Amino acid sequence: MDMLELVRRLRASAVDPATVEALTITVEQLCCEYAHADARELLATGKAWLGRATEMVENRLTLAQHRDVLRNAGMLALLVGCLEYDLGAIRAAEAARRTAMSIGKEAGDPGIVGWSQEMLAWFQLTAGNLRGVVSTADAGVAAAGSRSVAVQLYGQQAKAYARMGMTEKVHEALEHGRVLLDELPYPDRPDNHFVVDPDKWDFYAMDTYRIVGEDELARRNAEEVIRRGVGPDGTVVAPMRQAEAELTLAVVAARQGDLDEASALGVRALGGRRRSRLSLLMVAAELEQELRGAAAGVEFRELLRDLRSTE
Repeated sequence: MDMLELVRRLRASAVDPATVEALTITVEQLCCEYAHADARELLATGKAWLGRATEMVENRLTLAQHRDVLRNAGMLALLVGCLEYDLGAIRAAEAARRTAMSIGKEAGDPGIVGWSQEMLAWFQLTAGNLRGVVSTADAGVAAAGSRSVAVQLYGQQAKAYARMGMTEKVHEALEHGRVLLDELPYPDRPDNHFVVDPDKWDFYAMDTYRIVGEDELARRNAEEVIRRGVGPDGTVVAPMRQAEAELTLAVVAARQGDLDEASALGVRALGGRRRSRLSLLMVAAELEQELRGAAAGVEFRELLRDLRSTE
């Protein structure tokens, strides 16, 4: 059904199954647009639909409909929280994450609870709270069980261990994630931000390999992330992953002494319009460190300074 009709039905005193199904389809599509859509526009749309979903809960619903509507509201809260964090609105992101956690518990949905824990691990990682990431990931895995979010929680844990210099723990976390991923069916919509597929797992592994100095593995994964992130028509469908992959290639190039190439890749990575600001800053700081004291990298440093000053 079209959007106007869906909104009209959502506001009705009683809701039929087709309306709930249409809401579910809409929410999934919004989650699939996360990787490439304009963050501010998608945030406004996500907030609007979250408002409609919460209003819908007040209508006459069956128990099954009530659970489904709550689940959709929880997914929208997760989406809103991710977008707020991408834009640097840390408090608003945390408020949305807590809302999602509350809804997930009320709906009895381990997936939403797990994703709210994964978001917290992400927030902690970019803030440098590495031990917090490890414990949050453990709690998330315990809540989510064998759902795909547990794979991403292991990925966040591996990233934290890498930054703590605990290489053995890194490989242990990656192995847990890989084994679980191999047991899961391939998702119907791998472009859904709240689904983990092999492409996303390669992205997580890339980050850990770069941190622990396994440069050849980091380079291979980065090149694969970039290759898979381009659609058949040449459009970049995962610009945020591509930016971090370019920074990974830049770090490897700098370590191998090719500072001009490293700088050029860094400039390209920071030039994208769709980005997760705090995550990008975290990885860009590694390249800054590799270029420290070098004549190359002036333009990259200027772009990084501008990104840091952006509110």
